[in-house]
Amino acid sequence: MLASLENNTFLRACGRKETEYTPIWFMRQAGRYLEAYRKVRSRHDILTICKTPELAAEVTLAPVLELGVDAAIVFADIMLPVEAVGVRLRLVEGVGPEIENPMKSVEDVERMKGFDPKEHVPYVYDTVRLVKNRLEDRVPLIGFSGAPFTLASYLIEGRPTRDFSLTKAMMYENREVWASCPTWLQVIFLAR
Repeated sequence: MLASLENNTFLRACGRKETEYTPIWFMRQAGRYLEAYRKVRSRHDILTICKTPELAAEVTLAPVLELGVDAAIVFADIMLPVEAVGVRLRLVEGVGPEIENPMKSVEDVERMKGFDPKEHVPYVYDTVRLVKNRLEDRVPLIGFSGAPFTLASYLIEGRPTRDFSLTKAMMYENREVWASCPTWLQVIFLAR
């Protein structure tokens, strides 16, 4: 794999191997300053871009094509899995994710459906395939995900927070609800 890439500097650095220079890559947020991104964004909201493989691939590739960075990162959003399990979500400009009905009870948790990535977010798979094909082994492609605590906090708080007061209250004062969370949320409870 390393040998087949035209530029494997990023992967070599990840493997703690010597590199000729410190490799760079930009998360999708950095791409927001590129003209290519601004054009796409002027016509589509973020969730539409994430769910449309052609658009997500275009935005993913822009920093590689325009800036010559050492890796591409898939354009997506960490909240895509929570939307797929039946949670109503809006991405509000200048605020971030907002959950329509934040989790407060065991019943709220039980209403969430199981998550199957191939069934619920096939557009992410399609985006990855498109980007890999278009990269033609020039640079590596990076993916990312939200940590369980981050996803749980959005589900509980209903929006971005700096103090996580509702999340902490649930963890320590409403253990029945916290313990009823699906496995991807229980990881935090068990690791505590």
